[in-house]
Amino acid sequence: MTAFADREGARVNGKQAPARERILVAAEELFAESGFDATPTSRIAERADVPKGLVHYYFRRKSDLLAALIKRLPDEQIDPARVVVPGDIAESLRRLVSELDARLAGSRMLSHLLWREADTHRAVRDALQDRFQHLVREVKAVIVAASEGGLAVADVDSAAGLLALAVSYRHSVARHAGDDPPDLMERELTFIADALMARPR
Repeated sequence: MTAFADREGARVNGKQAPARERILVAAEELFAESGFDATPTSRIAERADVPKGLVHYYFRRKSDLLAALIKRLPDEQIDPARVVVPGDIAESLRRLVSELDARLAGSRMLSHLLWREADTHRAVRDALQDRFQHLVREVKAVIVAASEGGLAVADVDSAAGLLALAVSYRHSVARHAGDDPPDLMERELTFIADALMARPR
């Protein structure tokens, strides 16, 4: 969720946020509460405290709101140098997952609603698939840098795909996972690192 989600008219630094921002905040909240199809633009306008016509001025179709919300997902580009511990794959992956989790923390509601809407909206599904492929590439880069070379490409590809799937699943249900232990991924990370290091180089 963005910093604009102050329900006193969506305020920023004590001032009312621009109308377009208030519309996006309202859409994010209402889509998460009721779903995209069950949310009329009139409700979005009401919650954003703007005339209904202004919603259509900024977003010609309701689906354009979803496209705009996709762009509000946090940037997942992480420089491997920030997380890699040379020679320690497990710790490097632990740091990567921790960084990804920290970025998700500010957008749990948005992530949840986009995962839900992916079933019925191709643009959302395509955007999430692109993000998944980007995550696979990031995991691969961290494994290669941490292992200092020598691992079989197929093993790195498999490990990266498995960890990306696990992280993506956790993020898709993060809004409902408040009771999970903080070391939820510890076993998975250790298993992947041990499996990679046990394979002949």
